[in-house]
Amino acid sequence: MTPDTIRRFGFVIGLRDECIAQYRSLHEGPCVRDLLVAAGIRNFSIFLQRLPDGRHYEFAYYEYVGADYAADMARLAAELRNRAWLDICDPMQVPLPGSASWTEMERIFFEP
Repeated sequence: MTPDTIRRFGFVIGLRDECIAQYRSLHEGPCVRDLLVAAGIRNFSIFLQRLPDGRHYEFAYYEYVGADYAADMARLAAELRNRAWLDICDPMQVPLPGSASWTEMERIFFEP
């Protein structure tokens, strides 16, 4: 796999202040890491920051190394354990206006 065949993604979403400790705790366990790996997702990172508007936002980054992103994401979305995970995490998050979940960010720079 070369840097040109790896797809890189960045996402943003709000996180409810009262859920930060629970959200952190959930991510300390095994979560659904094995499902992400099976879907071709590598180097998944989530960052948390309070911005000047006083709200907390999560910024996620991952690399996709599979051959069919749409099919892999559809399989991940249909996975019962992943759906159960999202049923726990989604209510803790606050999507940006006009979005139902994580908002994909535009990548404007990459240095391998």
